Amino acid sequence: MSAGTSLGFPAATPLQAGETVLLPERIGDLTGLGEFGLAGELFAAFIAAFIVANIMMAMTGVAGPWAKRKITAAFTDRIAVNHLGPGGIFIIVADAVRLLSKENIIPEHADRPAYDLAPIVIAGSALLGFAVIPMGSGIHLADPEVGLAFVFAVAGIASIGLVMAGYASGNKYSMLGGLRAVAQNIAYEIPLVVTGLSVVLFAGSLRMSEIVAVQNETVLFTIPGLEWAVPAWYALVNPFAFVLFLIANFAEVGRNPFDMPEAPAELIAGYQTEYSSVQFVLVYLGEFLHIFLGGAIIATIFLGGPAGPGPAELGIVWFLLKIWAVFFLTQWLRSAIPRVRIDHLIEIGWKGLLVLSFANLGLTAAIVWVIA
Repeated sequence: MSAGTSLGFPAATPLQAGETVLLPERIGDLTGLGEFGLAGELFAAFIAAFIVANIMMAMTGVAGPWAKRKITAAFTDRIAVNHLGPGGIFIIVADAVRLLSKENIIPEHADRPAYDLAPIVIAGSALLGFAVIPMGSGIHLADPEVGLAFVFAVAGIASIGLVMAGYASGNKYSMLGGLRAVAQNIAYEIPLVVTGLSVVLFAGSLRMSEIVAVQNETVLFTIPGLEWAVPAWYALVNPFAFVLFLIANFAEVGRNPFDMPEAPAELIAGYQTEYSSVQFVLVYLGEFLHIFLGGAIIATIFLGGPAGPGPAELGIVWFLLKIWAVFFLTQWLRSAIPRVRIDHLIEIGWKGLLVLSFANLGLTAAIVWVIA
């Protein structure tokens, strides 16, 4: 690998290490809020967070009621929603009205306020993770030095929400689902973080903008005759780590074939069995937000973040396409691979991925040491 500008993606490195202009700062400059001191900065930060949160929730609104059904139907040779609007797109509105208008039934033996807080914790933990993700086109809320550690930490808070939901519902199936969720998350979160550390060894930083910048400032190889240089995205530099991270991430977000905390054939709906109306929407929203957060992390640390062909202004477009590609892959696996038994699932995490992730970390450290 040699340092240089990626000729294949001539203007697709919107972020340079140490030169990141954050979205709250841009909003403060454009609106003049920066002149009002701390209060103005806080209001600008609130506006920026509101924009990012709505982008992610709008994507979730499309993915859950519509895209998930269409993708699954395509893989299983069925007809999905097709009556409401072009391609059935208005099912999003119909489902929103249907779910939000339902009676919110609270179990008699529910332990409140834990029962009420759990959906907020599940959804909120995912939204917090997007605070440090550089999305391109100037959309980046915060850039702390420990950005990657932060996003792993806040994403892990969802496990607390799952336990709260399972325990507080006063239902044995919900409780079993919560316990399965904790066992599964612990088994796969460690390989996830350890594999992420191998990227940190290559980049030399936990700062998300620097991880993106290092990938796109380095040329992996040049295509002869076309004068296209392929950037050193870590998915290409270390495909083994990329595959490990993908598997661990799918288990973390609990989608097929790793959806044992819900397992409809065994636990009705697991930890979300007793939720209805708005609270069910929040739990469902949280699930898909975590899928997109996982896709955002993968895009950032393995796929060059918002980098792609064309001007830097298209960064957000490329970034969202990469996230949707990960979502598409989750639905593909959901349709193609049968559910793994819970004991096999835990064994894969502890006896398989954990060992392989530490082997990958050791090998990566040796390679970096030799190069250095």
